[in-house]
Order: sequence, then C-alpha cells, then structure tokens
Amino acid sequence: MDWNRVEGNWKQIKGKVKEKWGKLTDDDLTTINGKRDQLEGEIQERYGIAKDQARKDVDAWYDSQKW
Repeated sequence: MDWNRVEGNWKQIKGKVKEKWGKLTDDDLTTINGKRDQLEGEIQERYGIAKDQARKDVDAWYDSQKW
C-alpha cells in the first residue's frame, strides 16, 4: 500500500494514527487529512522531535501496519 491509499482512506486510518500519537488532537487529524508531510510536521511539533526522527517514526508505523 502506498501513501496515496492512506490519504484516500484517512477517515478509517486516523484512529490508528491517534492510537500511536495520542498527543495529536482531532482537529490536528482533520487538518492533516492524510497528508504525510503535515502528519510529520504535527508529530514534530507535538512531541518536540527533529523532522528526520518524525519521518522515521512515520515510516516505522506505516511499515508495521497490516494493510
């Protein structure tokens, strides 16, 4: 599954994102709307981590999902 399918199924997937990154609010998830760069940016901001680390975390989460 590629990220385009995440965007297309965002309403179903955002619950999984919220489980992983609980500091993200529902408003954050609505604003992100499946966009990977926005997801990484919000994770970076909420958790105070570097952009590269946010990207690695999203990659690890994505790879761990059972699509």
